[in-house]
Amino acid sequence: MPVINFLTTCIFDSGALERLEVTAQKLGIKRAFIVTDPGIKAAGILDKVVDALGSAPAGIFAETVANPTEKQAKIATQAYKDCGADGIIAVGGGSSMDHAKAIGLMASHDEPLENYAAIIGGAKKIGKIPPLIAIPTTAGTGSEVSIGMITTMENGRKETFASPNLIPLTAICDPELTIGLPSFLTAATGMDAVTHCIEAVLTPSVNPPAEGIGYDGIVRALGEGWLERAVKDGSDPEARWHMMMASYEGALAFVKGLGGVHALSHAAGRLHEKKLHHGTLNAIFLPHILRFHEGAADAKYVRLRQAMGLKPSADLGDAIQDLNDAIGIPKTLSDIGLTAADGPGIVAFALEDLAHSGNPREMTADDYAKVYETALG
Repeated sequence: MPVINFLTTCIFDSGALERLEVTAQKLGIKRAFIVTDPGIKAAGILDKVVDALGSAPAGIFAETVANPTEKQAKIATQAYKDCGADGIIAVGGGSSMDHAKAIGLMASHDEPLENYAAIIGGAKKIGKIPPLIAIPTTAGTGSEVSIGMITTMENGRKETFASPNLIPLTAICDPELTIGLPSFLTAATGMDAVTHCIEAVLTPSVNPPAEGIGYDGIVRALGEGWLERAVKDGSDPEARWHMMMASYEGALAFVKGLGGVHALSHAAGRLHEKKLHHGTLNAIFLPHILRFHEGAADAKYVRLRQAMGLKPSADLGDAIQDLNDAIGIPKTLSDIGLTAADGPGIVAFALEDLAHSGNPREMTADDYAKVYETALG
């Protein structure tokens, strides 16, 4: 029986950051702990957030790494406790927001963190975390309104954690914060949002409102061309607005679930030494997974072609590959440093990833291996 749930507040528009102080006050946050990354600090966005907060934060953790880790979350959680904070403000892309969720979970729950992983039914053990405000600075992950977080564990697994209690109490989505984002990051994060929408539509679970939102995100990003416009001109405020909305919609949509693209991307993203960008991985895997699932969801493929503004006979995999080429996404996994030797481990972890269960057609180890080999180039 479907359980349909959209339970968060989002302040969305250019200039929304000015609502931070009153938002924190409403949530009872008097001693905020800000979680962000070195790039956001260097770009001056952290200073803007501190100014908008209206008072000095109790603490700041500005060292979040890409693909956040349990090891770093332990350090940041101790810093949160030591400064006497009573709430968290996450500023940045998906890594900072997921890291903030991990800090909130670890600060309010007994260890070990792995006990709360979704794959082993840990969601039922997740209670309330400290009040969390999320301020995205990219248009891609949608973590600011998502029930989930991704963390690379000390045992090497990249785990998904999911619970309504991990949804930030308020998201402040200000497209002005994405102006100036480099074109390659605009492209990669934008394809993350696109992949969320497409995989959410294709997963067989039943949630018509989420599916409808997914289609709208696809229309917005691809059918109306806002992703390409944002990549071409990062200072275009209209393009930035629509891509932040597409990102927001992607996260609302994937309460339905995700699929093989994310299973593979999560598995590859655990390889810290490779420093792989999640959105780039999604973009490279997406054409190949779409070709694999051709024929498994015909009615949805028809609607996807319509949403993307394609001809009825268009090949969706080819269309995504053409888009990748147009916005500067690397063509193959080899181009971003992956090798054949990485394949077996990635396939093994993909089969164990929560997103694996959302495929519209069953995927075996051999299927994943073939997709990986093809995507390797």
